[in-house]
Amino acid sequence: MSEDKYVLGIETSCDETAASVVKNGVEIISNVVASQIESHKRFGGVVPEIASRHHVEQITLVIEEALAQAGMTPEGLSAVAVTEGPGLVGALLVGVNAAKAFAFAHGLPIVGVHHIAGHIYANRLEQEMEFPLLALVISGGHTELVYMKEHGDFDVIGETRDDAAGEAYDKVARTLDLPYPGGPHIDRLANKSDGAIDFPRIWLEEGSYDFSFSGLKSSVLNYMHNAKQRGENVSPEHVAAGFQNSVVEVVTGKAVRAAEQYNVRQVIAAGGVAANKGLRTSLAAAFEKKGIPFYIPSLPLCTDNAAMIAAAGTVMFEKGITGNMAMNGRPGMELGSWN
Repeated sequence: MSEDKYVLGIETSCDETAASVVKNGVEIISNVVASQIESHKRFGGVVPEIASRHHVEQITLVIEEALAQAGMTPEGLSAVAVTEGPGLVGALLVGVNAAKAFAFAHGLPIVGVHHIAGHIYANRLEQEMEFPLLALVISGGHTELVYMKEHGDFDVIGETRDDAAGEAYDKVARTLDLPYPGGPHIDRLANKSDGAIDFPRIWLEEGSYDFSFSGLKSSVLNYMHNAKQRGENVSPEHVAAGFQNSVVEVVTGKAVRAAEQYNVRQVIAAGGVAANKGLRTSLAAAFEKKGIPFYIPSLPLCTDNAAMIAAAGTVMFEKGITGNMAMNGRPGMELGSWN
């Protein structure tokens, strides 16, 4: 590159207040995340009003800390990238308005980034993307297969029809009286279990790349309810293992089939549920067997962070895609191509 680009990323779509400075879209200079898990844990999930309040309290401090850790002043930045959507509207508004104020005050261009595009581009912070590729996005609110022919070209070939995988994990965890967030606890129980309940695999119509985890979740709840009615003891480990086996088998199976059909050069995973040990192991083994290069970000880059927003925002900025001061939070924002 003829001139280095330093982009400040800001992420507030849910319950993490995050800011990061990324160089040329590939090198993390700083990455600061203020988590709210402890505040939401007692409610068993994210409370939007509480999340928004915490963002208001933390956003300025987090941005200042990201700049301080990077050893930079606003004058050294090329642009500001912020999560525009999707997400909780109140949470999004805090980040968008902070980004607009910062950009206006320092005469910087602003870029509105789709949250899922950010998760996909988290991979580029550790491994160059090779096209065409298949991105498996698996998080609290999203389970999608995205085919990409080039940077910013997003073709969603499969998506969730009801509960996303992360939602199903949290709901099953609640049934097992596990703390929020439930995913890591289910994963831990499943990996130490010596047996598993046989729950159904939801494949949908033949050839479909869509996902549905509502029926699986209901099957787990019915099993728990019936066991309780009969006065039987339930093994949380066996339930967790059976549930996770079903999710992992379906997700891995569809991802492998899509990668082969679309003849991709690379498969990447993205999103919070991509931190799941059982899923990571299954995907890596399946793609190694098929001889298809597979990459998955390190754990801190799977969960929500601002470096991924800066990484995606850098590519958009280089393509000349910028926003303006009329930008707003878009909770239902669709993943659209940048070309």
